[in-house]
Amino acid sequence: MRREFDFLVIGSGIAGLSYALKVAKYGSVAVVSKTEIKETNTAYAQGGISSVMYEPDSFDKHVKDTLIAGDGLCDIEAVTKVVKEAPEQIQQLLNWGTNFDKDESGRFDLHREGGHSEHRILHHKDNTGEEIQRALIHEVKNHSSIQVYENHFAVDVITQHHLGKVTEPWMRDIECYGAYILNKDNGQIETFLAKTTLLATGGIGSVYQTTTNPLIATGDGVAMVFRAKGIIENMEFVQFHPTALYNLSERPSFLITEAMRGYGGILRRQNGQEFMEEYDERGCLAPRDIVARAIDNELKNRGEEYVYLDVTHKDAEETMQHFPNIYKKCLSLGIDITKEMIPVVPAAHYLCGGIKVDLKGRSSINNLYAAGECASTGLHGANRLASNSLIEALVFSNAAAEDAIEKLKDSVCNQHIPDWNDEGTSHPEEMILITQSNKEVQQIMSKYVGIVRSKIRLNRAYDRLEVLYRETEALYQDSKVSEKICHLRNKINVGYLIIKMARKRKESRGLHYNIDYPTKLDH
Repeated sequence: MRREFDFLVIGSGIAGLSYALKVAKYGSVAVVSKTEIKETNTAYAQGGISSVMYEPDSFDKHVKDTLIAGDGLCDIEAVTKVVKEAPEQIQQLLNWGTNFDKDESGRFDLHREGGHSEHRILHHKDNTGEEIQRALIHEVKNHSSIQVYENHFAVDVITQHHLGKVTEPWMRDIECYGAYILNKDNGQIETFLAKTTLLATGGIGSVYQTTTNPLIATGDGVAMVFRAKGIIENMEFVQFHPTALYNLSERPSFLITEAMRGYGGILRRQNGQEFMEEYDERGCLAPRDIVARAIDNELKNRGEEYVYLDVTHKDAEETMQHFPNIYKKCLSLGIDITKEMIPVVPAAHYLCGGIKVDLKGRSSINNLYAAGECASTGLHGANRLASNSLIEALVFSNAAAEDAIEKLKDSVCNQHIPDWNDEGTSHPEEMILITQSNKEVQQIMSKYVGIVRSKIRLNRAYDRLEVLYRETEALYQDSKVSEKICHLRNKINVGYLIIKMARKRKESRGLHYNIDYPTKLDH
């Protein structure tokens, strides 16, 4: 089966759907979602979306906060772009029907989160991402130029060496013509040709044992670009959310939003003692990397499995009003958060690096864009400031849309692309091999490449993953392509990139903390 479009979008979160809505005025659009369109990292984003809205806040303050969190590795142009374009993109969300909470005066009820100097987080209760996702899906499904392909999985992007001149010095002599897509309903791999392609495939959390991401967050976009010889960067900077609900029977982990600490939540040891002031003068409002590392240190030193987040000192009605979903979730486990403390533990949450893109959202491969968590824009540097991710996805998908629209008139679909050939690989996959290898990848990454790293741990992880890589590639070549074996393959590619870049960085900075290169914040 061959399909042809002006614009191909792989991923159905905030980046993919907002891009689709903007380019759909100019041509045909295919949105590929590997499960249901609503199952995305965006839908799991509780806290909110950052934007300067009212004085005394300012663009300069938001820029400064982002740069401080990024620990010296942010691209100032990317930071300035996101901060200054944020209000316009917020207005676009409102136009699409997104609802944000307001106070009695009709002004937006802005939260403040760790690392922010002002209240600038727009939110909808404690399920902001879900509300944004709802509004976008409604608009997309009612647009005549957009076709949504649910239960379709992108196996690989289609690329060839580019015979023309490279448009930018840092870009590769490669061109993208679409992607090979597995139709999960019939097991066939279809050829999706497009003049331009956007990767909006989300994060990599499922590479780790404990994650707040949906289990479909397997780093597909990053892995596909890596295999296509595109540029990947800053993969060592994996953000662990400090406060996921401690519940061994549940995966992914339920997120306890950072807004709860902004609201006044206090982190305590199991004996009730506060501890964050011992690590940072900002206490519980320190940036996530510092809080996650502090909790990790507490757990290892004390031999305990979790710490507590305490909001019992806050007004009960206000707590239930601000955090209804968290209240309901904890109550289902027998925890009344207005009276009892919440057991929490760090969990893999967000990738700050990924597919290198420029200010127009262009990857190093011609006609291939990336936006959202799979892209490395330069905004986050070594550590993402809370709630900057959703607004980054909007701003850079908008930039990609503008460039793709401009490029459309000079682009054509390449009709000479061959269809997928799986002759000689009709054997069904050995599920026991895939299942066991998947567990090993997650164990390797969690034990050796987690919040705290060392040279010996990284070297051991590299050696172990090399064996899994060779075994999996051999299995892939001999098996009929399935989503499960592709997921495993992608996780191994992503794990390799994280380890490779972590070994290369001879310092502790931001989210990458190596005990062999301690910083002044070491405890």
